[in-house]
Amino acid sequence: MLTLYAATGSCSRASHIALEESGLPYEVRLVDFARAEQREPAYLAINPKGRVPALATDQGVLTESPSILAHIAALSPPGLLAPTDPFAFARMQSFNLYLATTVHVAHAHGRRAARWSDDAAAQASMAAKVTQNMRDGFALIEADLTGEWAMGDAYTVADPYLFTFAGWLESDGVDIAAFPRVQAHFERMKARPAVQRALAAKA
Repeated sequence: MLTLYAATGSCSRASHIALEESGLPYEVRLVDFARAEQREPAYLAINPKGRVPALATDQGVLTESPSILAHIAALSPPGLLAPTDPFAFARMQSFNLYLATTVHVAHAHGRRAARWSDDAAAQASMAAKVTQNMRDGFALIEADLTGEWAMGDAYTVADPYLFTFAGWLESDGVDIAAFPRVQAHFERMKARPAVQRALAAKA
């Protein structure tokens, strides 16, 4: 049994959707950030980074969304959630890592700038750049979308990851309508039963 440690509205939503798509047996355990459960010893014993997602498996715990998403895809039937061709798989990983290392960091500067500076003015300056940085990141994503899904015609674990970040645009001061391909992708994702089940679980 896989156990996903998640927080409502966080990037762990992508892994939750991927698990729903996979058909694998799993359970979700919510980590309440409002109560700082991510910093309590019980959770730090699972993930010393104090963040979500974390995926407990019979071989150990995985952290970081791109790694968890790739593992879920690898456990699923071949081709269901990731390309089987090595280059296409690496291209999917490139897309996911851009979301993780650039887009997510840009978003976090608006909420957790204290991770990077103790100076209030510096934190305010970082927060002030969030909208522009998110626009710039999604402009590149928009240009890269060539089919119904993030990787073209085949659905992959890149799709719930993109969906999760696209869902943050409004709170970052960005109108998703400025990116019609991203918006169309977002709407297609919302129509998927697995996405609806994950959203209904509020994880």
